[in-house]
Amino acid sequence: MARRAGRDSGRAAPDPAAGRSVPDLPLQLPPPPWGCCRSARPRAQSPCWTSRLGRWRRSGRSSGWRSGSSGFRSRCSAGSSTGPSPAVRGRSACTPPSTPAQMTPPPSSGVSPPRPAGPRTPLLPPTRTACPSAGASLCLTAAASITSCKSPHRLPLLFTRCGRPGLTPPCLCLKGCSGFHLSGTVTEPAMQSEPETVCNVAISFDRCKITSVTCSCGNKDIFYCAHVVALSLYRIRKPDQVKLHLPISETLFQMNRDQLQKFVQYLITVHHTEVLPTAQKLADEILSQNSEINQVHGAPDPTAGASIDDENCWHLDEEQVQEQVKLFLSQGGYHGSGKQLNLLFAKVREMLKMRDSNGARMLTLITEQFMADPRLSLWRQQGTTMTDKYRQLWDELDSSNRPHRTVFTRAIEACDLHWQDSHLQHIISSDLYANYCYHDDTENLLFDSQGWPLWHEHVPTACARVDALRSHGYPREALRLAIAIVNTLRRQQQKQLEMFRAQKKELLHRGVTSITNLEGWVGHPLDPIGTLFSSLMEACRVDDESFHGFSDFTEHMGQCKSLEYHHLPAHKLFEEGESYLTLAVEVALIGLGQQRIMPDGLYAQEKVCRNEEQLISKLQEIELDDTLVKIFRKQAVFLLEAGPYSGLGEVTHRESVPMHTFAKYLFTSLLPHDAELAYKTALRAMRLLVLESTAPSGDMSRPHHIASVVPNRYPRWFTLSHIESQQCELASTMLTAAKGDVQRLETVLESIQKNIHSSSHIFKLAQDAFKIATLMDSLPDITLLKVSLELGLQVMRMTLSTLNWRRREMVRWLVTCATEVGVYALDSIMQNWFTLFTPTEATSIVATTVMSNSTIVRLHLDCHQQEKLASSARTLALQCAMKDPQNCALSALTLCEKDHIAFETAYQIVLDAATTGMSYSQLFTIARYMEHRGYPMRAYKLATLAMTHLNLSYNQDTHPAINDVLWACALSHSLGKNELAAIIPLVVKSVKCATVLSDILRRCTLTTPGMVGLHGRRNSGKLMSLDKAPLRQLLDATIGAYINTTHSRLTHISPRHYSEFIEFLSKARETFLMAHDGHIQFTQFIDNLKQIYKGKKKLMMLVRERFG
Repeated sequence: MARRAGRDSGRAAPDPAAGRSVPDLPLQLPPPPWGCCRSARPRAQSPCWTSRLGRWRRSGRSSGWRSGSSGFRSRCSAGSSTGPSPAVRGRSACTPPSTPAQMTPPPSSGVSPPRPAGPRTPLLPPTRTACPSAGASLCLTAAASITSCKSPHRLPLLFTRCGRPGLTPPCLCLKGCSGFHLSGTVTEPAMQSEPETVCNVAISFDRCKITSVTCSCGNKDIFYCAHVVALSLYRIRKPDQVKLHLPISETLFQMNRDQLQKFVQYLITVHHTEVLPTAQKLADEILSQNSEINQVHGAPDPTAGASIDDENCWHLDEEQVQEQVKLFLSQGGYHGSGKQLNLLFAKVREMLKMRDSNGARMLTLITEQFMADPRLSLWRQQGTTMTDKYRQLWDELDSSNRPHRTVFTRAIEACDLHWQDSHLQHIISSDLYANYCYHDDTENLLFDSQGWPLWHEHVPTACARVDALRSHGYPREALRLAIAIVNTLRRQQQKQLEMFRAQKKELLHRGVTSITNLEGWVGHPLDPIGTLFSSLMEACRVDDESFHGFSDFTEHMGQCKSLEYHHLPAHKLFEEGESYLTLAVEVALIGLGQQRIMPDGLYAQEKVCRNEEQLISKLQEIELDDTLVKIFRKQAVFLLEAGPYSGLGEVTHRESVPMHTFAKYLFTSLLPHDAELAYKTALRAMRLLVLESTAPSGDMSRPHHIASVVPNRYPRWFTLSHIESQQCELASTMLTAAKGDVQRLETVLESIQKNIHSSSHIFKLAQDAFKIATLMDSLPDITLLKVSLELGLQVMRMTLSTLNWRRREMVRWLVTCATEVGVYALDSIMQNWFTLFTPTEATSIVATTVMSNSTIVRLHLDCHQQEKLASSARTLALQCAMKDPQNCALSALTLCEKDHIAFETAYQIVLDAATTGMSYSQLFTIARYMEHRGYPMRAYKLATLAMTHLNLSYNQDTHPAINDVLWACALSHSLGKNELAAIIPLVVKSVKCATVLSDILRRCTLTTPGMVGLHGRRNSGKLMSLDKAPLRQLLDATIGAYINTTHSRLTHISPRHYSEFIEFLSKARETFLMAHDGHIQFTQFIDNLKQIYKGKKKLMMLVRERFG
């Protein structure tokens, strides 16, 4: 940093930064970089000021400086290193000087520019020209500072009230400007949850650039804080209200010894606690003859600005840049960190575009921090899984002999690029460069048939040149080269079309194609098409004047920027009617329609999709007029006819990038103007060859050096789901547009059925078509309804033999759609149910819904139609019951209930299946249904069949089938003694659980069998005897079950179950006592237990206490 020199040995010390004359440099001011509110290194600590002073003295300039005031005045003629703005120039010619009256003009020193003859023009104080003079420069950092302020909701007040004409901001107090040092306080008003905050701000500037900033808010970030921006904007917008002071060295030079001593003593007195130790130390060094401070003439001045030999640049806190990048890298798993890193790179590009020297330095800092990240080498050593992009970069870094172009080979090639080509120099230096002597005898002509210059180079590399020119502040040169590249692409496009037409028959006959460019332009790392498009669009953009110079700033302040794109007056080398806008649109269409191979890796594939969508979104901002529609027609026709050079050619490569997203945009754009061409383009784009088993393969013997790719059998397309959704969106758009047009609807339907391979997407299209066809404000479109039904039927066929969690929803929707179409549709799906539904779906959903009252009412069916549908439903039910009796028998019985023959047939199907494939639970369910419908004998028959499949062991006293067993016994008991006698042997054989058997036994003894007969008449008779069949058999089985269960439980019984076991024996005794000799049997049973299990003394003691 520069320093001013004070007095030394009674003579004025020279000030090497007093002035410089650069009046004729460009007027454009570079923007500030992302600054930081941390204090820069104090100027007084710089070790370089003495050497600068020496250089200054050796240059012979010291002879012209006799007073501090004259040196200070000379600086006003230097202005900025990039020249003062027009507003500053005007002010310096008419604004009276603000310096003290004792200032005298310096003698000629060879530094100031020659002045014209005549009256002397008053000079502007140096800080009027050294301070930044354009608010737009600071606004570039204002929006960024919002995110780093502690109270972002307060910022609009700081920015919008500072510097407005006629409004004095209550939140800013400017302390003054001493030389090239500005200081003040900025107050953030108190809010509901936060107190008032006062921040002390100090800013140093030099030649229209802020060189250091300090703010007491404590913000640690790459951005200038809001307080620094507020103070700077106030100084820029209201320069006349800022009180200017000389640099402190100039002021001290005007003082005598007494004044200097008083100044120092007062300064120490006011700040004695802070500066007294430093003051004493300096005093000791000055009084010491051999001290270092006495070896140097003069003294530093932090308010004097930089030396004339110093480079001046915007303040950049390198440490904070490194810390921020390190922080973002440490959060690599989060989306926000990647976004922040992208913002950093965007800021670098912006700085380079404005020719800010900090841009390259900031990019270097970011790169160094990336390479210094210790995790990269650690992950590499440990073999940790990385993303495809990281892995690709590491692999490419390890191998320099790879045949394909990698990101590193591109970087190395970029180092070898030069700009010395004379043709290139002529292109970028003049709008009038042309040659009208056209000879089309070579492929790499310098001019086309119109005399316009062409530039033949690898397209991404050529566009990188355009980007470099734009990024480094050469927009006109970038625009000229962009036009030459677009003209070259258009000429190549025409040549490719002619080439394909000459070989069309051969290629179509062979059915093969090739990728003409393995490196697609859309999604390319260098973004060539995006670069050309942006360059041309900038040339035809018109900004709202009210936002001129502050567009980025006001965008972040909640305001809207008004942008319009116009056909600006045609360039001399344009065809009639062409403009920058038409060229931008055309080159975007050329790039989007290029046939290109899908790259490897998730990152690269996502980039292809993302860049395509971004470019299309920019195109959608442009309002199409007749001129642009002509461009669309021209490119659409070419894409359809260009063969392997187009993604919409007749035969495309299996792994070429699909055109669905682009075709949707073309379709919607062309539809109002040329519907035939719109549909032709969209239908051609519907294909998705990568999912087809018989897709065209690559051809390795192509002429003209066209690259060819051999397809893999299973290509790894990570973005396939996104691509399929875009294909679905294209189809939905066509369906919507074709409503009411029978022929087009049929064509679109055929395309969908042929090209879409996802059942979920076809189902979505069916639903979309159904919604469009049945809008509330219009009559149903029967043609579109039929299309919807056809799509639904295809979904049913596709998902019939596969698992799909939405299958039940799909079936229900199809029945609803068929209902809207009409009776014949419902009848058709029932007659062909086996190709569409499973037996369970056909009976439980389809036939049941068709037979419901709601369907009859909805269709207004007469008796004949109702009977026809019912007959189809019964036929379906019987067929399903035959195929899957376990799941469809009950539904078949329900559907056939009103038809005696059909019902009997269904019942017989159940009986036939009962002995083989049906479980006891299914049979019990059907049996209960039969009883509920008034068929108790049939229910009894099914119950006995169910009992043969049942087996309850001794410890299954909570089995779910117990209720069914009790119901079956109750049903048999109600039917009569014979039925009960028939089922009891089955119960004894199937049930071994004592508690269940005792429950059945007790219920059978409560009432007389057959008390409620088949026809509701009551039977009279005596209760059944336990000594006779069939209850004797049940009683013996129950007693035997208790005995067996007791022994089983005693085998592994624990003390905590003793009380439960005693209760169990009590229930057993009740059952024993039902027999005439039961008490004897029970006593013998207990005695046996005492003898066998006498080792369980405590348990046996409990048995004696309860049972003797």
